[in-house]
Amino acid sequence: MSPFDLTGRQAVVTGVSRGIGLAMAAGLARAGADVIGVSATLDDGDSPARRAVEGAGRRFRAMRADLADDAAAAALTEQLRDDAPPIDILVNNAGTIHRAPAAEHADDAWDRVLAVNLSAPFRLTRELGRGMLARGRGKVIFTASMLSFQGGITVPSYTASKSAIAGLTRALANEWAPLGVNVNAIAPGYVATDNTAALRADAARDQAILQRIPAGRWGTPDDLIGATVFLASAASDYVHGAVLPVDGGWLAR
Repeated sequence: MSPFDLTGRQAVVTGVSRGIGLAMAAGLARAGADVIGVSATLDDGDSPARRAVEGAGRRFRAMRADLADDAAAAALTEQLRDDAPPIDILVNNAGTIHRAPAAEHADDAWDRVLAVNLSAPFRLTRELGRGMLARGRGKVIFTASMLSFQGGITVPSYTASKSAIAGLTRALANEWAPLGVNVNAIAPGYVATDNTAALRADAARDQAILQRIPAGRWGTPDDLIGATVFLASAASDYVHGAVLPVDGGWLAR
């Protein structure tokens, strides 16, 4: 059996409606996992995520929740804990960004970004992680960022949240590795998604970014599939607390 085979595994992917989350769900399904997809905008009927997962011959279940809403996030966590099959893989991918200079960065924007990018993933991991710990196995994957390593420009709340995700990954790994649960993160580089549309629309920023990427191109969501399957599979059983850059060489420059 391939160490990358996920047959019989149940995965949860948040932020699954488009972009990186959609690609991650599709990749996990192609590796054999059934997927529960979570998004604030996900319909229970037809969706790109459902088509991708079921097209790979796996089961898909849609759950709709706005992770910026504490009550909705708590209800989702309870439903996943009590109503879903045991979760083997948790991909905390949902995220949001607010662009504004620090001196103009409003409290409500700060609170929303931290809620979606940090607080909800921690609570979801804490609750579903208990089941993984009881079973002695499980895979938790956070979506970090280049701004887990760097400061960025005019995105203080996003940078704070993604820096914290890197620290949380290491903290949970220290506690959970001896108990059979792997906690790691993927740090996407500059990927062509909705979150980076403003950068790509700015000709000067777009050119400056491309000049620093050794690979010479923006990433695509599909570039994250290999790392996701690796960290979700037995191939990564001795990988704990890693923040894996998938960045076209950005950090090496």
